[in-house]
Amino acid sequence: MSARKNAPTPRRRELTTDDVTVVEESMLKRAVSAAALGNAMEWFDFGVYAYITTTIAQVFFPPGNDALNILFTFGTFTAAFVVRPIGGAFFGPLGDRIGRQKVLAMTMILMAAGTLAIGLIPSYATIGVWAPILLLLARLLQGFSTGGEYGGAATFIAEYSPDKRRGFMGSWLEFGTLGGYVLGASLVTALQLGLSEEALLGWGWRIPFIVAGPLGLIGLYLRLKLEETPAFQKQQAEASEREHQKVPLLSLFRENWRALLVCVGLVLVFNVTDYMLLSYMPTYLSNTLGRDATSGLLFIIVVMVLMMLVITFGGRLSDRFGRRPVLFAGCIGFLVLSFPALRMVQSENGVLSFAGLLVLGLVLVTFTSTMPSTLPALFPTIIRYGALAIAFNVSVSLFGGTTPLATEALVVWAEGRGFSWAHDIPAFYLMAAAVIGLVAVWFTKETANEPLLGSGPTVATEAEAHELIEAYRDETSEVARSDWGLAFADSGPIAVIRPEGQGGEGDGTGEGELGGRPAAAEPTRS
Repeated sequence: MSARKNAPTPRRRELTTDDVTVVEESMLKRAVSAAALGNAMEWFDFGVYAYITTTIAQVFFPPGNDALNILFTFGTFTAAFVVRPIGGAFFGPLGDRIGRQKVLAMTMILMAAGTLAIGLIPSYATIGVWAPILLLLARLLQGFSTGGEYGGAATFIAEYSPDKRRGFMGSWLEFGTLGGYVLGASLVTALQLGLSEEALLGWGWRIPFIVAGPLGLIGLYLRLKLEETPAFQKQQAEASEREHQKVPLLSLFRENWRALLVCVGLVLVFNVTDYMLLSYMPTYLSNTLGRDATSGLLFIIVVMVLMMLVITFGGRLSDRFGRRPVLFAGCIGFLVLSFPALRMVQSENGVLSFAGLLVLGLVLVTFTSTMPSTLPALFPTIIRYGALAIAFNVSVSLFGGTTPLATEALVVWAEGRGFSWAHDIPAFYLMAAAVIGLVAVWFTKETANEPLLGSGPTVATEAEAHELIEAYRDETSEVARSDWGLAFADSGPIAVIRPEGQGGEGDGTGEGELGGRPAAAEPTRS
């Protein structure tokens, strides 16, 4: 006992300039712009299908039962989500081994190829049952590539962003997503307004899909021009042998199962609300409420444009007040406002109907502006891409991507039984997702203004780096008392993650990145 009392107090680990990553503004803007633009082009490809659903139902399926054909078309839409976890399990760990930039270039190529293929498939009247079969195969290719897209793009931006601006920078990813949706929906709307129904069914519907070819080449060029993230470069330098090893999935689940479950819950509320508004509402307005299809699309396009105008403001709010308060506000918003907003959407008054959609869109901004910075921060660098891709796509496949199909099926079922609340089902669906979201946010650790797990602090300037170092030296400062500061102060030399079964610092100790120990990052200046 006396020996313990007389033992010297361990020295705090010193924070030096070698532990702080400095990302210059020009490099940051280039990385964020390229990732967001590439994401916009990918989601243009993926979103066009949702906005031309009624036409696809007539082109690829036998005539005679419009409601059933819509369900078949949504089923094909949903099929892409079935393979997304496979794509995530393939591309995610690959991105952790060979780099985020290379894998994002691969997903760009595959998505463009799948979308272009849809535009070249002959109709059901020409080749019969082979038309829906080929459509399904093209959608599966789209889904496989998308499995590696969001997790990689969110990881890429998060690892480039300064800690104090990660929410703002991450919000540009969803700005790109909405931009892709707006471009796709606008093109579809222009075709519906400018072409006769016969021309649209004959050849006009193919134009948005064929456009994917050149757009894919542009996106590929942008992504090939990117440099790898500082966090990944540092991880490679610390464990160069990791290129030839796979982080065991059992270790991933064992060490990070709580984060994986939280991620699934957050993605559930994010994607159910997202797909309900942006993918299902155009069909709900036209098929369920009997509105003009073009006016419904125009409403959604305007809502998305307005969301784009405020989305980066939401990212700034999450940097200032924290991710959790913004996400809590979104969940409570959907819980309280979904039903009255949907009743407004059902109104015969066009202004009131649009206002209902806008309410849902503005509440959705709390998620779209905050999730790109919240989700990557759940996992350490060495498994960030893989863990996020797997958890994200499992959740999207089970809950988010099935939203249009499940909601439409429930509405049809309830209508068939004469239930008066059949048209209110989308609101109930959103409210259920909000409850699950509240639970997930409750268990989410606040990460605003903190370094990513497995990385040192990231700042925008050399001066900011020196200010951070000085603040850390004061043990009573906010930096020193933060979760990261306390963990860094107590940490020793950085452990190298070794293949399972090998001894050494990272073997079985719980130290190193999988155990959550903070790692230093080399300065990145360009």
